[in-house]
Amino acid sequence: MSLRSRLLLTLGLTLAILWGLAAAWQLRDLHAQVEQTLDKRLAQSARMVAGLLEQLPTDVWDQVDRTALSIPPIEGLACQVHSPRGEVIARTHSEMDTVLAPGSSGYSYREEAGTTWRVFTYQHDGLTITTADRMDERDILLRDVIKVAVVPFLAALMGSMIALWFGILRGLKPLARLRDALAQRHPDALEPLSLQGTPNELRPLIGTLNTLLIRVRQAMVREQRFTSDAAHELRTPLTAIKTHLQVARRVDGDAAKNALNRAEEGVARLVRTLEQLLLLARVEGRLTFEDGEACTIKEVIALAVRDAGPPAQTDRVHVQGPLPGTELGMPRELAVAALRNLIDNALRHSGSDEPIAVEASWQEGELELSPRVNVCVRNPGPWVEDATLENLTERFWRASQHHGSGLGLAIVSAIAERFEGELSFSRPPDGGLQACISLPGRGTGEKRQPRLSTSRQETKKAEWR
Repeated sequence: MSLRSRLLLTLGLTLAILWGLAAAWQLRDLHAQVEQTLDKRLAQSARMVAGLLEQLPTDVWDQVDRTALSIPPIEGLACQVHSPRGEVIARTHSEMDTVLAPGSSGYSYREEAGTTWRVFTYQHDGLTITTADRMDERDILLRDVIKVAVVPFLAALMGSMIALWFGILRGLKPLARLRDALAQRHPDALEPLSLQGTPNELRPLIGTLNTLLIRVRQAMVREQRFTSDAAHELRTPLTAIKTHLQVARRVDGDAAKNALNRAEEGVARLVRTLEQLLLLARVEGRLTFEDGEACTIKEVIALAVRDAGPPAQTDRVHVQGPLPGTELGMPRELAVAALRNLIDNALRHSGSDEPIAVEASWQEGELELSPRVNVCVRNPGPWVEDATLENLTERFWRASQHHGSGLGLAIVSAIAERFEGELSFSRPPDGGLQACISLPGRGTGEKRQPRLSTSRQETKKAEWR
């Protein structure tokens, strides 16, 4: 069932039931009020007759002893007056002795010739005054009153139903416009929908839809970027490997061995580039990430140093000061990858005998901010220019064509951004480069879910449009 039909059925039935109950209540009260009003009129007629009889002259009473007074009859209303001795001294209908016979004071029902009468008996100064009202006349009057009351009620009910129909149609027009706008959009159009002129009730829906469109667009951009990066970066090593293998096939001896060694180096570089591309795609693309085992910064630094290179190189890495023992609020795999890339970058761009300093510190959270672990890797290498600092986190940017794939620091920056951290670079006074990354810490019983800062910012932009 459509939303329009459901609203019409629910509101229409509710409105009809409420109006029906109100009408039944009103008709019951109306019937009682009409009956009460007619009874009062019957009683007032009897009292009026008693008042008129008190003012009759004496000679009229002398005539009453010989014959009863005749009162002009009124259609549907009868009256009869009895003396203290039970004699009829005045009446409107001579053929209604049974209905107008004196009885006990008050109201009663009497029937004669198939007609029901409402009778009121009133006793005053020895006189008994009986008035009667035909019930069929009352029923006709009540039907006329009900007809007058019901016709406007039915007209108002039908008008309310028509107004409800047009009101629902008009109220659902924004949904119809949204449906038409989505149906007419090109499949490749992923721009957020405009919120201009949209009712407040639809703004959360459109905002959520815009968030979904932004995520889909980001996913497509990441996919296209990954495809473009892979095609661009893998072409050169594949061509080099192919060339070295062709050379090795045509020559012998040391030349062939040298070509095979070069081909093996190309394969290693190709494998590393693929690993870096896949890791970057995972970090940027997934909305959630498996937490894995709990880890401390001490364990992460040890694993990162071990994976950064052979012991001959990693012996130059010196961890300074005591390390915080608090657990990290992020997957160990990503934490190790981030620090490994920082250490590997420092080892590649420093002298062969220069030490690499690694230092970690704990930072308490303030207000709603979570606690952080700040890790700094210091490379006492050559002086770094300002332009170089600005390009360090760009993809495939290399200080030298012979060093790395140009993805290491881009991955570190993506990991830091994913967990609401920051990657910063500074130049110590004595030269070199210091890279600091902020990682989330985990308090007691706390388990944080990573969020993409970029997606949240894009969502905010979409809500403001």
